[in-house]
Amino acid sequence: MLRDLAGPGVEIECISKQAGLETPFDGEMAAAMTASLLEEDPDALVAPYLMSGGTDAKYFADLGLRCFGFAPLRLPADLDFTALFHGVDERVPVDALEFGARVFDRFLGKI
Repeated sequence: MLRDLAGPGVEIECISKQAGLETPFDGEMAAAMTASLLEEDPDALVAPYLMSGGTDAKYFADLGLRCFGFAPLRLPADLDFTALFHGVDERVPVDALEFGARVFDRFLGKI
């Protein structure tokens, strides 16, 4: 599709092609993440998400290990985090980090 869209005169080379990785959101680890979030914020909506970037989880999956990303930040509704993500001005509010630290502390006490 990219070659068709790019048109003639544009060379596209695939340097790396890796299969996507999926793991069910269940089991003790998922339950511990969910409980930790809900204890800190009873109104939290806990849901798995699709990460479009790369991850080392593929290498752990080759070893038979399941991996979960877990980034418990409570960001203000008016913060355009996706515009800041990996940018020159990437940042999160301090209270979002403090929230995440409390959630992680609860989480580590459960596993």
